Amino acid sequence: MGRVRAALLFPTLLLFISGCHRAGPASGLIPVAFQTDWYPQPEHGGFYDALLKGYYRQEGLDVTILPGGPTNVAEQQVSMGAAQFAMGSSDRILEADSQGEPLVAVGATMQSDPQGIMLHADSPVHSFTDLDGHAIAVKAGSTWFEYIAHRYNLKNAREIPATYSIANFLADPGYIQQIFVTSEPFFAQKAGAPIRTLLISDTGYSPYRVFFTSRSYLAQHPDVVAKFTRASIRGWRDYMQDPTLVNADLLRLNPAQAPEQMQFTRQALKDGHFVDGGNPANTGHMEPARWAVMYAQLYDLKLIVHPLDPASAYTLDDCNSQ
Repeated sequence: MGRVRAALLFPTLLLFISGCHRAGPASGLIPVAFQTDWYPQPEHGGFYDALLKGYYRQEGLDVTILPGGPTNVAEQQVSMGAAQFAMGSSDRILEADSQGEPLVAVGATMQSDPQGIMLHADSPVHSFTDLDGHAIAVKAGSTWFEYIAHRYNLKNAREIPATYSIANFLADPGYIQQIFVTSEPFFAQKAGAPIRTLLISDTGYSPYRVFFTSRSYLAQHPDVVAKFTRASIRGWRDYMQDPTLVNADLLRLNPAQAPEQMQFTRQALKDGHFVDGGNPANTGHMEPARWAVMYAQLYDLKLIVHPLDPASAYTLDDCNSQ
């Protein structure tokens, strides 16, 4: 997730991580590059599970997982052909498509978005309506902020630049910042700061977290898309049952993490039913109605540059058949 990542404990922010990750050498398999949205972490667990357990190889694919970072733009990577698949969100796919960047979501990494805001426990803000008159640290280009400003008529809410740290939050009792509930709360609590969080999805703005490809790649290689989707969903179901193997590998790839941090993240994913929506059978699934609502919200915000059929931004052929 291209994110406001809590880097307070890791000021070097994983600069030593480079290259890509494969399960091992492959022969006679179809090479596929998959671009993640951040450094290796539990939010990518299902894809690493599929890689480590050989699910991609069983489908005839030689998958390379490319780590992301704060400057990585996954949509561009796929559009330019530097990667065949990448992680993103349904709102970004719709916006990109409307701007002439034809991308297609092929499965849902998460049924609901763990994105939210973090406040100190004694903050006077108890709902999104209460944000009026406050400054909120927001990542540039965050569509959710435009949505809540519009929905709750936040005339005097100020958007300030977010950082990849919770240092400002810890230093300022009135600070409010964009977070992922699977991440930053761990660091705040570890630092002894009582907090509260508000989920963006509770406002009615609820994009899927997705993995996607380009429209041209889907048209030329529908079999590869089906195989990648099938193996990835299988990996996510496994990871949410038992993360032990994958978390050990993620720690090796990204030793700036701590085991207790990774356990916090995976437990937050499980407790919040982010991956499966409360039903393991729904892992990877997407529904047309959700896409239609997201499109209408973006259109209302005037963020759809050129109108399109939202059904062109996703395919259900493989993700809903698993």
